Amino acid sequence: MRPAIHIFAAALAATLLVLVSCLAVPTASAAGVDSISKADSVAGLKAALSQGTDRAVSMLGAADGFLGNPKVRIPLPAGLAKGERMFKMLGLDAQAKDLVTAMNRAAEAAVPEARTLLVDSVKQMSVDDARQILTGSDDAATQYFKRTSYDRLAARFLPIVKQTTDRSELAKQYNQFAGQVARLGAIDPRDARVEDYVTRKALDGLFVMIAEEERAIRKDPFGQTSKLLQSVFSAVKK
Repeated sequence: MRPAIHIFAAALAATLLVLVSCLAVPTASAAGVDSISKADSVAGLKAALSQGTDRAVSMLGAADGFLGNPKVRIPLPAGLAKGERMFKMLGLDAQAKDLVTAMNRAAEAAVPEARTLLVDSVKQMSVDDARQILTGSDDAATQYFKRTSYDRLAARFLPIVKQTTDRSELAKQYNQFAGQVARLGAIDPRDARVEDYVTRKALDGLFVMIAEEERAIRKDPFGQTSKLLQSVFSAVKK
């Protein structure tokens, strides 16, 4: 089992412990679950989610965490991507590739900043939040993190991304004319500055990876090796 999936297995198991404890399901299996205090169950959930997000951040924040992963690799902004042929004609193909590298390196540099903010979101999680995660969609935990931390993450990422992309001459040139192009409708206004585009894509990539691990455990919880997860699911299903 991949480490991140193991952590999410433990997280969902802890969530189930909270739910069963709150509902006091009258079964022999649930009686064993009831012996675990609600406080301990919530604490277990928070600890598991903290570890899970830490692993996701560590994976993406490493060298080639974005650049080497096709699922989250950041391409040229749409407005620039359409001009790739022109770049080649003008002999700027190498610069375009350098910009892609710079954008992905910027994301890799910024992602570690997510660690503290995601842990803060976990600390604020209530029993109701845990219940909604359990009964919600297959990315309910991911959506919880988005809802509680996205804006703060963007504010923390942006200056780090800008510091890295500013080293690219093509990024500077892009920022000089992209605002005018955006007003003409040729590119998405959100992509008028490279640093804004990369910040958004870095956050997208972070949540993509968290959601992927969450879906895996929801899809096949009994296929995992967590005995705690299997026993609690069995108690709920009876």
